[in-house]
Amino acid sequence: MAKNKGYIALFLIPTIILFVVVYAVSIVILAGTSFTEWATGTKPVFIGLSNYIKMFTDDSDFTRSLINTVIWIILQSTAHVFIGVLFAIILNMKEFYWKFARTVFMIPNIISGAAVGMLFLCILNPEFGAINSIIRLFGFKDFSQNWFMDYRTSFFSVTMTWLPYAAVVTILVLAEIAAIPEGLFESARIDGASEIKVNLYIVLPLLRNIIGTCVILSGTSMLQKLDIIMMTTGGGPGNQTMNLPMYIYKTALMDNNFGYSNTVGTFLVVFGIVLVLLYRRIFKIGNSDT
Repeated sequence: MAKNKGYIALFLIPTIILFVVVYAVSIVILAGTSFTEWATGTKPVFIGLSNYIKMFTDDSDFTRSLINTVIWIILQSTAHVFIGVLFAIILNMKEFYWKFARTVFMIPNIISGAAVGMLFLCILNPEFGAINSIIRLFGFKDFSQNWFMDYRTSFFSVTMTWLPYAAVVTILVLAEIAAIPEGLFESARIDGASEIKVNLYIVLPLLRNIIGTCVILSGTSMLQKLDIIMMTTGGGPGNQTMNLPMYIYKTALMDNNFGYSNTVGTFLVVFGIVLVLLYRRIFKIGNSDT
């Protein structure tokens, strides 16, 4: 056993080195410079907790970014995962269309976020976009809604560019369903259980761990959502669709305030860790189902 532990430690060394060099050092620098005033061409100047005080008490853009991020995390952790799990259960019935549907559902998830953003810019274009064109066909000849730049519709429009496309969740759940012993299904059907009852009382309880994992993956994905927002609204109009990653980008590269952007970045890292720990506790991931 001791020999096996030695081999495990040996194989872990490259991973540990990679983590330290790529992530740990970067996180330390990120946290350290969050206490400084720092711009391009200048040296970091220590200013204590000033950035943090400003972030929590006197920054409406940060507050809006945090609220938007939390809303998107909640939607992604609930509606997005629900769509993925539901679709997986439907596909598991293996009706004649299931392979085609699985392939089509996966397409938006294998296209880059920038490409998806450009696609939706065309679909929701106020002049020639498909959505406005369809609405005009129903008699609204002068309808010309600017979906991404209207305060009333921008948040919903951006959200719909990723929320319904839960193919990754579907694939993970399908794989977990495939691992359930077939004997459980056969026994339930022999006892007269309908497909709905089989899914409710056998499949769903056994999917707790993978659903929890999907919630973590989906929720934390909102902590790095940048490309689609940048391509569609850039966080606008105003700060209506600004999230934390977009705000970090804006503060660092557009406002040339690296010290403050690293403050927001440090908050984002801590927020992500807390979110993962919270989800693990809620879903009791790793605990036995028995």
